[in-house]
Amino acid sequence: MSLNEQVQQDFIAAMKAREELKKTTLSMLKAAIMKWEVDGEKKEATDEVVTQIIQREVKARRDAAEGFKTGGKMDMAEKEEMEMKILMEYLPAQMSEEEVRAVITETLGAAGITAKSEMGKAMGLVMGKLKGKADGGLINKVVGELLK
Repeated sequence: MSLNEQVQQDFIAAMKAREELKKTTLSMLKAAIMKWEVDGEKKEATDEVVTQIIQREVKARRDAAEGFKTGGKMDMAEKEEMEMKILMEYLPAQMSEEEVRAVITETLGAAGITAKSEMGKAMGLVMGKLKGKADGGLINKVVGELLK
C-alpha cells in the first residue's frame, strides 16, 4: 500500500472514530498532496513525493508552534505540536544526531571537504545521502560544526 493510500485510509478511520484533530490534520495533508498532483504533471504522488510533502508540513507546524510560544499562545502551540506528531507517524524513522554525524564525517572525509567555504558543496553531498532520514536543520548544524 502506498503512503498516499495509507493517509486516505487513516483519514476515513479518523472520520469514523470522530477523532477531530487527526481528521483535520490528515485532511490538510490530503489537500497538499492533491495540490501537488494537480499543479504537477497530473500524475499520482509517489511515496517519495508524499514524504517530502509531509516533511514540509511538519516543518510548517514546528515553525508555527515556535511562533505561538514566542507570542505566549501556548494552547495554539500545543495544537500545532499535536498535529506535527500525527504527521510524523507517516515519516520514516529519523536518524539520531550521532548517526547523522557519522554519515556526515564519512561523506566529508571521502570528498576531502574541510573548509567552511565549501559548505554548499558539502550540504549537496550530505543531503543526497540523508534526505528524508534526518532533519535538515540538524544536518546543517552538524556540517557547520565539522567545517572550519
